[in-house]
Amino acid sequence: MKYISTRGDQTERRFCEILLEGLAPDGGLYLPVRYPKIDTATLARWRGLSYAELAFEILSLYIDDIPPLDLKRLAEKTYTAEVFGTDAIVPLKPLEPGLCLESLSNGPTLAFKDMAMQLLGNLFEYELARRGEQLNILGATSGDTGSAAEYAMRGKAGVRVFMLSPHGRMSPFQQAQMFSLQDENIHNLAVEGVFDDCQDIVKAVSNDLEFKRAYRIGTVNSINWARLLAQVVYYFAGYFQATQSNDEQVSFTVPSGNFGNVCAGHVARMMGLPVKHLVVATNENNVLEEFFRTGTYRVRGSSETWETSSPSMDISKASNFERFVFDLLGRDGVRTKALFGDALSREGVFTVSTDEFARIAGYGFQSGRSTHADRLATIRATYEGQGVLIDTHTADGVKVARELREDGVPMIVLETALPAKFEGTIAEALGAEVHAPRPAALADLESRPKRFRVMPADTAVIQQYVRDHVPL
Repeated sequence: MKYISTRGDQTERRFCEILLEGLAPDGGLYLPVRYPKIDTATLARWRGLSYAELAFEILSLYIDDIPPLDLKRLAEKTYTAEVFGTDAIVPLKPLEPGLCLESLSNGPTLAFKDMAMQLLGNLFEYELARRGEQLNILGATSGDTGSAAEYAMRGKAGVRVFMLSPHGRMSPFQQAQMFSLQDENIHNLAVEGVFDDCQDIVKAVSNDLEFKRAYRIGTVNSINWARLLAQVVYYFAGYFQATQSNDEQVSFTVPSGNFGNVCAGHVARMMGLPVKHLVVATNENNVLEEFFRTGTYRVRGSSETWETSSPSMDISKASNFERFVFDLLGRDGVRTKALFGDALSREGVFTVSTDEFARIAGYGFQSGRSTHADRLATIRATYEGQGVLIDTHTADGVKVARELREDGVPMIVLETALPAKFEGTIAEALGAEVHAPRPAALADLESRPKRFRVMPADTAVIQQYVRDHVPL
């Protein structure tokens, strides 16, 4: 399997060539030259596999430059009951007839990002050892990516992490998860701005090819194809649990900010997984919902990016969205570059043509929006009606899923995080006497000593910090 850029660079690269990269040299994102197609016999065979076995089968379709036995060991090392709490790894949790949650938040940082980041950490360590190299990871987080990356990379040989986060815009739990880490290879940089400022800096550094090569910069954000690929697995696992035969369809609702999670669902659907709809659920920062409703993609500036009670979705530039648009445009890299590289940088907006907009329905996408009041009401109704406590982002998904589900088609909502990460909003929804449970090992998390640095939203300043902490 080879990979190309979404912006027209047709140079074909192998998986391990792009594993340690972020953006392609032309500023685009990597995608496989084709999506492997899964026939009914293969789907039937996969139905009985364990999660680690399923992961190996799917990964092996995209990775042919890691020996199969090594790849199998990496999958088995990553997806264990000891790390994720159950043998199923991602068990379904029924809410009501036809609607369930897929539990993705039982990993070390209590968020779905662990599902991919734990694998990415093991892949990085394996490939760096094979090359005898080191890697300096520059990432941006709106809440959960950062802690998932840091917990996956802490202590990994040959890896340093420089994680940018919007100063003061995460929940106390999310912030403490990151800033309490004392590992020398972990650097937390709190940027004076919003998540999009952090993401812009990461992209700017990735586009500075001289700096990127000199300081061996890689990324763990969902622009990294390996991370998105790992997420494809749990769409298949959820489907198998929700159905009895491969003749059935399901729909997925995905709380969405950066489009990485739901983009993995798009890949699974393109492979042949029987998915009827992929529902994009946003909060008040509804850039994606607006596109799927109107065909116009308009990024917001910092002043227009709302600070909400589902902060991991407070994103107004969905960096993974380019991958879907590339497919929507018939994999026309020149047109994709014109939209994402030219129109957005010049005008901050683009609108697809009428014909292009009409094609979206063929990819199964729908969208919906949730507000703070909706989150409170959904958390309350789900707790009182089903006895299930959900976090704020998952509540956005449940609210939209209830509006768009169809009779006869199971709707699976992808859980985003455990409610313990957002205790303030849980108390607002249910009263202070209802406490979101957390693992005993994290009982004193917010009171632990913190190690972080406040930085301006300035690419040059961030680059200088990296220079000061990376020996050449």
